[in-house]
Amino acid sequence: MKTLPLALAVFCVLLSSAAQLVMKRGMAAGAGSDVAGTYLHALSSPLVWLGLGLYGASAVLWLWVLSRLDVGLAYPLVSLGFVVTLVLGITWLGEPFSWTRLAGCGLIVAGVWLLALDA
Repeated sequence: MKTLPLALAVFCVLLSSAAQLVMKRGMAAGAGSDVAGTYLHALSSPLVWLGLGLYGASAVLWLWVLSRLDVGLAYPLVSLGFVVTLVLGITWLGEPFSWTRLAGCGLIVAGVWLLALDA
């Protein structure tokens, strides 16, 4: 049964989405107006470093997932990160909602579901 590898794949997607959101929060205030100032702020932000750590953990766990699942099944799950990140961006970061974005997420979920049917 592929229950554990699938569960871990979903966990990796959630970690990656969390990394995006934490880094965005870390960069939201205090970034410089020029490139150097932006990167200086990033290097000094604990939230940016936390986000990078979450990305690293996700990548390490993803290696285990890839050793147990077909890449044709595992990789489409990564696209669910777009859905999670969009929803949390709207609810946690206060980013704008639009029906077009919701429709796009619906298409992503439908595509992943179709690919999973063939797994």
